[in-house]
Amino acid sequence: MLKKVGIITQARMTSTRLPGKILLKAKEKTVLEHHINRLGWSNVPVFIATTKNATDIPVVEAANSLGTSFFRGDENNVLERFYQCAENFELDVIIRVTSDCPLIDGHMIAEGLNNYLSLKDSKVYYSNCLVRTFPRGLDFEIFSFDLLKDAFLHASSEVDKEHVTPYINQSRGNQTRIIHHTSEQNYSDLRWTLDTEDDWKFLKILFDVYDVANLPYSEVLKIIRLHPELAFLNTHIKQKEINL
Repeated sequence: MLKKVGIITQARMTSTRLPGKILLKAKEKTVLEHHINRLGWSNVPVFIATTKNATDIPVVEAANSLGTSFFRGDENNVLERFYQCAENFELDVIIRVTSDCPLIDGHMIAEGLNNYLSLKDSKVYYSNCLVRTFPRGLDFEIFSFDLLKDAFLHASSEVDKEHVTPYINQSRGNQTRIIHHTSEQNYSDLRWTLDTEDDWKFLKILFDVYDVANLPYSEVLKIIRLHPELAFLNTHIKQKEINL
């Protein structure tokens, strides 16, 4: 039986370090629009998982304008929100991403998905972010609804509920088989995600000056390597740590 696969991207307006960041505009499009457009390269349906809060009505309006399906759930229990979203859209396989990644590459996700499906194992957790070799901001995780359901039913810690996948990739429930998607060269020191004003300066230059909106990861990387000074705009930013 064919698996129904969907990309679920979490999105909300109340980011602590840069509120409203996903609706900032570069090259006349919002961060969320760039994100959704680039996910489209994977040819996998995309679903936005946002919150029931009134503050996230703009996210719902943006989803409607983009013609993207959405689900509204709990703000803090993101694991529950993902589970209910996947259940609502009857997904067998979930690809988890976050909407603060306007340079995410749908082609890379499609390659990862093909690798995942070829394994034919519902216990597999497949990602490019546990062993990090790609720039931060290209992150994706692939896992079965079965693993997500097990996490939803049994995860109890606030960390597990807030971050969705630690219960799965730390094998706290059913024994998970971890597969890493890596590159030959390590570019994990590069930061292409949006969390702070300095991240935004970096990304806005890439979109407005270097017109990267429709360029795949490899072409964006060439620009960064030709202009290494760009990376210095935000490499000092520290990602929030997950305290397991």
